[in-house]
Amino acid sequence: MSMTDPLGDLITRIRNGQQARKSAVVSPASNLRATLLDVLVREGYIRGYERYNVRSGVDELRIELKYHEGQPVIKEIARVSKPGRRVYSKIKDLSKVYNGLGISILSTPRGVMSDHEARQANVGGEVLCRVF
Repeated sequence: MSMTDPLGDLITRIRNGQQARKSAVVSPASNLRATLLDVLVREGYIRGYERYNVRSGVDELRIELKYHEGQPVIKEIARVSKPGRRVYSKIKDLSKVYNGLGISILSTPRGVMSDHEARQANVGGEVLCRVF
């Protein structure tokens, strides 16, 4: 079965895993998912992830979730730009998430990056998701 929104699937797997207090979740692998997870690792929202081969031509990502004092580090993760409605933003129009406590993840011409990195690079793009 084909999947229409792979990033939405990844975000839902992370959200469900944290609500169920799982130590790790598994997701099908893709380059876009891996770059989104790189941003989450850099910003300290997940411990890490590894890509491994299930069988010939099929890879999966094992994502290690992060908790602080028994509570999930990611309190809220939501998809902003969806397949039916893409959301683009110039960097000067991009609002801060919870007054700077959270991040927005953008897909820019220079790659996938957090809103902090995009402000430093002075580049806008498609707003993929918000994390707090």
